[in-house]
Amino acid sequence: MTNDVKEIFGSAGAPPAPPAPAALAAKVRTLAPSMTRSMQRVAEAVADDPAGCAALTVTGLAELTGTSEATVVRTARLLGYPGYRDLRLALAGLAAQQQSGRAPAITTDIAVDDPIADVVAKLAYDEQQTLADTAAGLDTVQLAAAVTALAGARRTDVYGVGASGLVAQDLTQKLLRIGLMAHAHSDPHLAVTNAVQLRSGDVAIAVTHSGTTGDVIEPLRVAFERGATTVAVTGRPDSPVTQYADHVLTTSTARESELRPAAMSSRTGQLLVVDCLFVGVAQRTYDAAAPALSASYEALAHRHRATRKGP
Repeated sequence: MTNDVKEIFGSAGAPPAPPAPAALAAKVRTLAPSMTRSMQRVAEAVADDPAGCAALTVTGLAELTGTSEATVVRTARLLGYPGYRDLRLALAGLAAQQQSGRAPAITTDIAVDDPIADVVAKLAYDEQQTLADTAAGLDTVQLAAAVTALAGARRTDVYGVGASGLVAQDLTQKLLRIGLMAHAHSDPHLAVTNAVQLRSGDVAIAVTHSGTTGDVIEPLRVAFERGATTVAVTGRPDSPVTQYADHVLTTSTARESELRPAAMSSRTGQLLVVDCLFVGVAQRTYDAAAPALSASYEALAHRHRATRKGP
């Protein structure tokens, strides 16, 4: 099954539920980088002007974007809609939401000479948008399945390099605090060496926004072949890492700029997914997790107490 078909119909062959109107813009931002240029034009048009596009026929939208009717239909399906009619209905709903008092989007490009107060405001807006987009596009069925696997795992390995490596460490630290065996690996040699030891009943998680990081894909592939349950946390649902993932959790990212590389905004979405995984696991294992978390607090409490020097 090709990646496009997997995205449209899902791994089980049944069409997924169309995304809610509010999730449409997030879906466009997530999938646009992996689309063909002609499909990108269609996706960008519907995200930028939902009201205007909702009034267009499939032929009208094709003419507006300089593409073909077939491209419009393929784009609608890739975005999660059975056909263009369903996409138009979602666009109409999104337009109605935007006209009901929602604040207009602000320009968030950061200039070299921006005052620090503007930098704070723009970054805060971008962070909020990234979190909202990630939440809107997150597949809760896949998330629940990943939580189930983590809650019952003998051992969990998490792979990530660079900024994604920090996210991998964050997840393993959280799991350790509730008494679960978890390890983060940013060294590709150690990652593969550990992946070889995994088996059925273990979990391996790859964190990579691009989904093309070889140092992360390789250990996930090894874990997959060894029978471990594998999870990919990625901003590209059709990227190479998903070939070896039983469950795919998609993140969003704010638009990259000269002063804000993708690693900064992608980490925001990744951390939200990590928190969702952790809280889900803590819920499933509450009887054991609560005492373990309390014990870890007590063990570290003395390190957070200020000591007074002198009289």
